[in-house]
Amino acid sequence: MKNWELSRLQRLGNAATVQQEVEDFITISRQVGIASEDLAQSLGSQLGWPVFGRGLLEAMAGDDDVRRRIYHSMDERDLRWWEEALRSLVERDFDVNDYFHRLSHTVLSLARQSSCIFVGRGCDLMLPRTLGLRVRLVAPLQQRIESLAENLGLGAAAARRELNRIESDRAEFLNHHFRAQAEDPTRADLTVNLDRWEPQAAIELILAARAMRSEARALQP
Repeated sequence: MKNWELSRLQRLGNAATVQQEVEDFITISRQVGIASEDLAQSLGSQLGWPVFGRGLLEAMAGDDDVRRRIYHSMDERDLRWWEEALRSLVERDFDVNDYFHRLSHTVLSLARQSSCIFVGRGCDLMLPRTLGLRVRLVAPLQQRIESLAENLGLGAAAARRELNRIESDRAEFLNHHFRAQAEDPTRADLTVNLDRWEPQAAIELILAARAMRSEARALQP
């Protein structure tokens, strides 16, 4: 939150800033069993952007005080955009305490006011499709099973069952809220196979892709 607040204040202090729907962002989605936290944090350090992973987003979505603090930092123009963006995400009636509503509230509010990196939770589907960079991290199945087994202290068979369970939960979440498929390759602007690229090389690929997309958008009329 401190890093996000600093980034927001820097944007407000830049009189030349032309506000778009949201500030620049990178979303990172990954196949189950890929530990992306270190990569995301290193990428955030190089860009000077805060990183919001699944656990942090879930905690913020459940913390009324944090969401109220973000909400109160927005002006009238921000709030009008936020209401329209949130309405476009939700195709059904929902209670204001619904988890997806609170999660969307948090992600849209953060991205509206500061450049961020978001990891997981379908954030790529919440944010404007024409902006930001969407990254997908993939790796071979056996490698992901071994990684999950090591991280959770499980045997290979139990790790495979856990991987299948998490994949099923993710698929249900994405299909229910976005009518999207977890393994749809067209969701990503860049897919990185971590079996072929070391973490630092993957970061350099992501930064290069972001620079190319930013340059292409700057040339658009």
